[in-house]
Amino acid sequence: MNDMQGLAGETRGEPDSAFRFEGDWREFLPIALTNLLLIVVTLGIYRFWAKARERRYLWSRTRFIDETLEWTGTGKEMLIGFLIVIMVVAPLAVGANLAIEALFLRGQGDLALLLGLGLYAIVFYMVGVAQFRALRYRLSRTYWHGIRGGSADGGWGYGWQFMWKTVAGFMVFGLLVPWSMTELWNDRWNRMSFGQHEFRAGADTHGLFHRWLIVYLVPVVAVIAVAAATGAMISLAAGPSEAAAAAFVFALLFVYLAFLLASLSYYAAYYRQVVNATAVAGIDFEFRARTKDWLKLILGNIGLVIVTLGVGLLFLGYRNWAFAVRHLEAAGEINLDDLLQSPFAATGDAEGLADAFDIGAI
Repeated sequence: MNDMQGLAGETRGEPDSAFRFEGDWREFLPIALTNLLLIVVTLGIYRFWAKARERRYLWSRTRFIDETLEWTGTGKEMLIGFLIVIMVVAPLAVGANLAIEALFLRGQGDLALLLGLGLYAIVFYMVGVAQFRALRYRLSRTYWHGIRGGSADGGWGYGWQFMWKTVAGFMVFGLLVPWSMTELWNDRWNRMSFGQHEFRAGADTHGLFHRWLIVYLVPVVAVIAVAAATGAMISLAAGPSEAAAAAFVFALLFVYLAFLLASLSYYAAYYRQVVNATAVAGIDFEFRARTKDWLKLILGNIGLVIVTLGVGLLFLGYRNWAFAVRHLEAAGEINLDDLLQSPFAATGDAEGLADAFDIGAI
């Protein structure tokens, strides 16, 4: 069938949903256990093959309309990409640190500080480039109906966008962070394509600032709560010390939970906003997870790890991917006869830069 429509149905994988996750944790268990064993035996080297193996399973169990996704990335290319980056980044970092120490020993503190700031700026810039190139790599290794994504952009321009917009976002006491986050999402995705079709991302900050203000005000509440608890401890110094300690602990717990819920509320709204404003090839995307859904995921992950004494860590990638797919929806029409292969060559740099800077991603 050449003309297909992704219907906006339920988000739990029902037949009328455009995206469905068809995986099973029992099926994934052998993969997770053997990955763990081989990572331990190889002193961590196998983790690149483990990542490729996990993605190959998750992609193959993710169905979009009538076809499952396919992951073609390999552990070898991810390892080579990582080693190349390490061979370049490590000597530069070591050399710069030695130069900074030498300048301090010679009493040239100003030059040492300037060099340190320059090194920090370079690392900051490269983090943005790494974020961009990791997304480009994942799209270039994701196939649907034999068509893959990608980008001809190397991400160097995005690195500058990442730098100045992140800094601008934290200016004015961090009140512009929602603007910075949505703008950078648009900058990344508007440089990507699937087949010959370019992604279109036009997210704005509508409905985000008031949630961010709640997150922003939590530290103020924290100061007041801790001050009140401290006052209670002082006033009860001559009385039961247990009551004073309980008041202090309760204040800290209240602050932590308030910050968690406020942050989740903001991020849930942010992610819905940016995904809902993204489209490609006549398909509009929608993400339906609310704050309570994110909270269930996080609490479930924590509970799984605790109950299994850490073994549950093996399933966090599985759970997070399943969560994303089951809450993702799409609507629109796509003609497979008009869908051509990406004109951009599949990149060979893998995610080495992202791994070097510890930028996690499924």
